[in-house]
Amino acid sequence: MALFSLVFFTGDKKPHPKLGLDLQGGTSMTLKAATLGGQAPDKDRLERARQIIASRVDSTGVSEPEVVTEGNSNIVVNVAGKNDKADLRRLVAPAELRFRKVVAAVPDTAGVEPTPTPSASASGSAAPAPSASGSATPAPSASGNASAAAGASAAPSASATPDVSLEKRRAAVIAKLGPAYQAAQAIQSPEQVTPQQLAALKPFGELSADEVAALPADIQFNVPTITCKQLNGRMPGSISDPKQTVVACGKDVGATEKYKLDVAKVVGEDVKDAGFTNQPTQGWVVNLSFKNQDKWTNLSKEVFGAGAADKSQRQVAIVLDNQVVSAPSIEGVMTGDAQIYGQFSREDVVTLAQQLKYGSLPLSFAIEDFTTVTPTLGTQQMKMGLLAGAIGVALVILYCLFYYRALGLVVILSLLASGVLVFASLVLLGRFQGYTLSLAGIAGFIVAIGITADSFVVYFERLKDEVKDGRTVRSAVPRAWVRARRTILSADTVSFLAAAVLYVLAIGAVKGFAFTLGLSTLIDVLVVFLFTHPLVALLSRSSTFTSPRISGLGNLRSDKAITASQTGRLGAVRTKES
Repeated sequence: MALFSLVFFTGDKKPHPKLGLDLQGGTSMTLKAATLGGQAPDKDRLERARQIIASRVDSTGVSEPEVVTEGNSNIVVNVAGKNDKADLRRLVAPAELRFRKVVAAVPDTAGVEPTPTPSASASGSAAPAPSASGSATPAPSASGNASAAAGASAAPSASATPDVSLEKRRAAVIAKLGPAYQAAQAIQSPEQVTPQQLAALKPFGELSADEVAALPADIQFNVPTITCKQLNGRMPGSISDPKQTVVACGKDVGATEKYKLDVAKVVGEDVKDAGFTNQPTQGWVVNLSFKNQDKWTNLSKEVFGAGAADKSQRQVAIVLDNQVVSAPSIEGVMTGDAQIYGQFSREDVVTLAQQLKYGSLPLSFAIEDFTTVTPTLGTQQMKMGLLAGAIGVALVILYCLFYYRALGLVVILSLLASGVLVFASLVLLGRFQGYTLSLAGIAGFIVAIGITADSFVVYFERLKDEVKDGRTVRSAVPRAWVRARRTILSADTVSFLAAAVLYVLAIGAVKGFAFTLGLSTLIDVLVVFLFTHPLVALLSRSSTFTSPRISGLGNLRSDKAITASQTGRLGAVRTKES
């Protein structure tokens, strides 16, 4: 009753288990690794990327997404159900986190608001959390920041996968710009650009995002006609090198800024753990702890010391992939962990925390294909699987009715109780843990029918042995149960351990089979202990049930006959069980 109360009064209140990709269809996304020169990526890096994507997509461990490599540069992600392209894009973003000192910042004067990518999260400011010793908490700077951020991964343009080296691409862009590039080289600061120079720099505004990515960082920052829209459209991973000075954009309410950023002193690999919480004053926040706290402390010390005379220079930019999540001002040396907060939704912080927890991708990917998978074949196979399960249950019931007679009715009721518990568990696991039932899971339940039936056989055969020894059915039930339960527990323990080991070591569909097999084994123990044995004990009090023709306990005398034979003229005699 408690389980079905949860089924009908929580979530969507519909008793429908969540089905896997092979049963309900879903979404298939093909990713192509984007590398300089267009060559195939290293196999180890491709496999590492596949593992990280699988961990992000399947954070619960039981929803059975299919994440496989295809060829020498593609990864295919198959996820059950209807999925938004933007949501999946977040999960495959490189998520390369960099903490960089802000060298300079200027407004984006192009007057064009950068277009956020479909996967962009809410923008906001962030601040490292104070340490336990009460060091100062940095306040967000007035310049605010950054872009549509957590997990954003802009789609590469048509030239996303370059076929020439960076030097050759840069030479091609310089040749295309001609005199405009020479004019840009003469600019020392974007604030010093005159109207005449601005007109000469107009060709920069016509470059594609990948052409802009080939230019030196000083040119990207100093040329006002290079917009944040172009910078945010660069191929994912364009500014991932922690040893390079880079330019990135951030977004605040009413203003967009370009940041010139120093080399990265703290990177994503330095993050020990990432989680999220909801705070009353700041809303959803992402909490970061570092493997080496000294790196973060030294960075805050460097930024605070360098900008002691000018507060506008005390900023640290938190850069995720090509965009600035936030650029808080440092008001003191920080000895604690970091915290990223802003106008984030729960989905934003969940995605960002997963990306940072499982690590950044060693490669950047472009979405080659995004299609919907139909469940036609899976539905047919599910029907065949359910038919096989129904045949198995029917054979077990027929055998038990023929061999155990009235006890066969106990088997039917026990299997019905087991089925009800399994179904309720599937609905609740899908609703609260994201578990999806696949064909492999159905196979696990079918195999578990035999395990459940075996528990009944062990109990009933022990009961028959006790009755054959001359005991009444009523007195034989508790004695048979004491002996049978040890055997049942031993068998179920072995089955559960086998399922657990298989679940830990296996991947994909085999993991789903192991999960349902283990779940069915646990439910079998509950049903036998809490339903089957109490029901048999209750029926043993009925004189009709104890009749050998009804009970199926063999060609034996009834309880009345045994009692009569044990009572003579001299009165009651001592029975074996007494």
